[in-house]
Amino acid sequence: MTEADRDDFLFLQEDEPEQEIQYTEFWDVLIVDDDSEIHSVTQLALSGVLFWDKPLRFSHAYSGKEAIDFLSENPNIAVVLLDVVMETDDAGLIAVKHIRETLNNNNIRIILRTGQPGYAPEEQVIREYDINDYKTKTELTRSKLVTSLVAAIRSYEQLCQLDQQSLGLEKVISASKSILGITDIHDFSNAVVKQLADILACPALGVLCAKTDNELLVLGGSAEYQCSIGLGIEQLDNGRAIHQIQNSLIQKKLQITEFDITFILNANEQQSAVFIELLAPPSQAQLQFSKIFLTNVDVGFDNIKLFNNLRNSAFKDALTGLSNRTDFVEKVATYATKRGQSSRLFLIDISQFSDINNGLGQDIGNLLLKSVVTRLEDELPHATLLSRIGADVFAVVIEKSLLEPERLNELLHAPLRAGEHLLPIDFTFGICNGEHFNKSGLQTLKSAYIALNLAKAKSQNNYEFYLPEMEEKMIWRLGIIRQLRQDFADNKLKVWYQPQINFKNLKMIGCEALLRWPSSDGTFISPAIFVPLAEDAGLIVEIGQWVLEQACMQQKELESQGYRIRMAVNVSVPQFRNPNYVQQVKSTLDKYGVDPSCLELEVTESVVMDDPQAVINVLSELKDYGIEIAIDDFGTGFSSLSYLQKLPISHIKIDRAFVKDIPEKDAGAIAELIVSLGKKMNLKTIAEGIETQEQADYLINLGCDEAQGFMYSKPLQTQELTQFVMCNCIMN
Repeated sequence: MTEADRDDFLFLQEDEPEQEIQYTEFWDVLIVDDDSEIHSVTQLALSGVLFWDKPLRFSHAYSGKEAIDFLSENPNIAVVLLDVVMETDDAGLIAVKHIRETLNNNNIRIILRTGQPGYAPEEQVIREYDINDYKTKTELTRSKLVTSLVAAIRSYEQLCQLDQQSLGLEKVISASKSILGITDIHDFSNAVVKQLADILACPALGVLCAKTDNELLVLGGSAEYQCSIGLGIEQLDNGRAIHQIQNSLIQKKLQITEFDITFILNANEQQSAVFIELLAPPSQAQLQFSKIFLTNVDVGFDNIKLFNNLRNSAFKDALTGLSNRTDFVEKVATYATKRGQSSRLFLIDISQFSDINNGLGQDIGNLLLKSVVTRLEDELPHATLLSRIGADVFAVVIEKSLLEPERLNELLHAPLRAGEHLLPIDFTFGICNGEHFNKSGLQTLKSAYIALNLAKAKSQNNYEFYLPEMEEKMIWRLGIIRQLRQDFADNKLKVWYQPQINFKNLKMIGCEALLRWPSSDGTFISPAIFVPLAEDAGLIVEIGQWVLEQACMQQKELESQGYRIRMAVNVSVPQFRNPNYVQQVKSTLDKYGVDPSCLELEVTESVVMDDPQAVINVLSELKDYGIEIAIDDFGTGFSSLSYLQKLPISHIKIDRAFVKDIPEKDAGAIAELIVSLGKKMNLKTIAEGIETQEQADYLINLGCDEAQGFMYSKPLQTQELTQFVMCNCIMN
């Protein structure tokens, strides 16, 4: 076949694409050349060409600048036939760069033509600026020109489709995001109609319906349907909408007409449909994007149903059937009125409930909880509110005149049935009177819990009434704990040392490590204040270990200077509860190279009585390792002497309370008793708080072995201690 034959055989049409998308009625082609004859020849050669049933429409520019100006105003050109050399040798290439970079038009297809082969662009330029084709004008026979043009138009069409799909997906994503988080079914339905109409590019005129209990109800829609929400579909003032929705649900498929479209939703197999009025039939792309969006709508409906189910269950305790904490907080907030001041809130805590659960099993524990509920419901029929707000805590709101704490104790005194078990149960109450109710239900509950926690801490009564000063004290406690935690982390705590003296030669034999907490104003916060708070906050274990390490370092430092002394360190209850405590002490001594005999651990009677046998076991292990043990503040607690005999101790410390009034009449009786007891048990005694010579003489006459107090030395910082030791301690 000759070149001329090929010119007569033109591929002017191709098969229809699967999705026909019409942007204009023509394919717009811009011819750019400084030779007007080229314009005429090109337009003549391409006349009559159809592509996908659309003809070509030509525009003309005679320079690179003119082309740029034209494209700035007309961005929807499909193909540019562009001469390279015009007003300048690179005018065409400058135009290409402007199209891609300045106009940011990446869809337009560019075919470069030149009558001067020597001016061909480099391959890098062709790739970088997405140039479809490059031909010399002598190469472009009619058939080649048409072939290049058809390929360029096809590429342009594909790029436009990709743009349309990208914009459509952006709409779907935006629409899906807009309905996320909506939990009201009617608001959700209104939003679905609005967003679906936007995807279909039509006004938001439509309605969403669903079948519930065999009745088709209006759930939401555009403005004209708002008055019909909650009504049956037959009451709509739109016969066509009624017909289309009913027909779609019967046939269970999409319905499209020239004027409207009806989609079927598949959420939880519930029959529902959305009807939208159209301006024009939707494109295939719009239908596809609508279906994608409605998939998210189905998920949204499922989530709303789940949310409503959860909300219904969120206010009810599954085990007891009572209202739960969430419901209680909402309802009790409504009682913070003048009328509510006659009410009273009881928090009822089951004592040692965890022991029952652990010992008898969770099933018995659950039966006990149900038994408590039955007792409360039977005995308090006039209660305003009865809720379960914790694992073993119930709340009762009732008129003050109907219930006093003594009466509640009587009601709960009888044993409670839990399966085969008849259990006598103790309770603790936190009580908040109506005048202290807050508009915040959480605040009212917090007030009652403050009273409950105080009642648990006291042994006299099993109940406490909330008072505002309780909260002030709690806030103060929390502030102290927070500051202590911060100062400990910042290494602001100090360890001072108070010397201990041998009464026989008045030489220093040891010292007690004392924790000090300096405040920002230069004063010191009393250990009597912060040590109990550190125990409550769980800080004392870490702080206690730090004190032990500081004491060991100080002992080793003095020993390196030739002074071997005993270092006494206090131990708290939480430290003994630490299963690794013994090993921690041993490891610390090994770490600093301290002889165990140079460490004395001081425990109070209250520490011993917390868990006597466990403490005895721990102390025995430490004693076997060579560590000395002393009972601190002896005589101030309520320990049994039988435990004293079992404790592996070497020292008894006489509390300052039994020393301060010596030598007044009978003031030294208890001190005398303790010294005598120590001698009979072959234990050394050390008296604390000695401030006068009379006190010292009296204790020496009793036979007390050692002394500690301001008469000999106040607590000393590290440098002061070193100087004191050098003056008052016998070198090894």
